[in-house]
Amino acid sequence: MALDVERLSPPERLLWGYGVTAPEHIDLEAIANDKNARVIYRSLSGCEARLVAGAHQAVISINPGPYEGRQRFSLAHELAHWICDRNAGSFLCSKEDIGPQNAESRSVEAYANSYASQLMLPDYLVAPWASGKRVTLEVASNLAKDFSASLTAAAIKLAKRANAPACVMCHSQSRLVWFRRNAALSDDFYVASQLHHDTDAFNLAFSTTSGMTRPRREPADHWLSGRDAYRLMTESQSIKLPDATVLTLISLVKESRRPTRP
Repeated sequence: MALDVERLSPPERLLWGYGVTAPEHIDLEAIANDKNARVIYRSLSGCEARLVAGAHQAVISINPGPYEGRQRFSLAHELAHWICDRNAGSFLCSKEDIGPQNAESRSVEAYANSYASQLMLPDYLVAPWASGKRVTLEVASNLAKDFSASLTAAAIKLAKRANAPACVMCHSQSRLVWFRRNAALSDDFYVASQLHHDTDAFNLAFSTTSGMTRPRREPADHWLSGRDAYRLMTESQSIKLPDATVLTLISLVKESRRPTRP
């Protein structure tokens, strides 16, 4: 694998320096150990993960749970703090800190999330993996499996790298919890603050049904508002998450347009 190392992000250069050329080579605990950070898994109260930093050593505590991808992201997040923010002292990171809710803010937590994403899903490995694949949750699920990442992190990475306008969003029954759009989706479009009743995501949110829906083409104004949204079509796919919110990945379908309103 030939790469221009100078064009890699700092976490990617770290992985490349450890000889990572395949997803299975990404050993976060080994990296932490090499950086003098001991990793332990124990029940934590009031936070999802914790970094206790000394001058030259650190202890990273991770709240254990049934979802490996989530635990690995928490570890990558705290490892980012240890590598990038050790002069700031120790960190207690909540579920909201280690998640996409604060992605657009300019905070140390947002940067740690961005760093963690590149540690788990480095662009130089994801780009060839995703080449030629559709932008759907089904593909994101396979990406998550191959890279031992969470579905949410994989969906965001897939959407961010897509050429077509795309967006990942999470809704509860009553509101939009968070969303991440890619650079191709214009800021002129606004993500729906509530689920449209004609979407599969609405059915998931208001029923006991679980699992992943099939990819579905539907009017873009079920998901977006803004100029000409009613003329466009999207491909969408949704899944109910363990906390009962619904994660959806949409992409605008270039070749399909609805008739102009009279």
